[in-house]
Amino acid sequence: MPQIQLSAVEERVYQAVSALEVRGHVPYPDLIAEETQMTEEELREPLHTLTERGLLHREDSPMTGLDFGPRWCARQMG
Repeated sequence: MPQIQLSAVEERVYQAVSALEVRGHVPYPDLIAEETQMTEEELREPLHTLTERGLLHREDSPMTGLDFGPRWCARQMG
């Protein structure tokens, strides 16, 4: 499988999501923003790009009536 080239921002966002998951935190946009020291607005494009490339996937809140927004979960890079 070819290595996927990521921009510095995409790499930072991917690493932040992975780090949050390792620590047992749910990677909601506000936590990802805090981890990367970016705004949620700045995260939109890299989250979208990483999702298109199959490195992240979005999950909506699993609990009915409790919507904390989408979670972004990392897929392991091959």
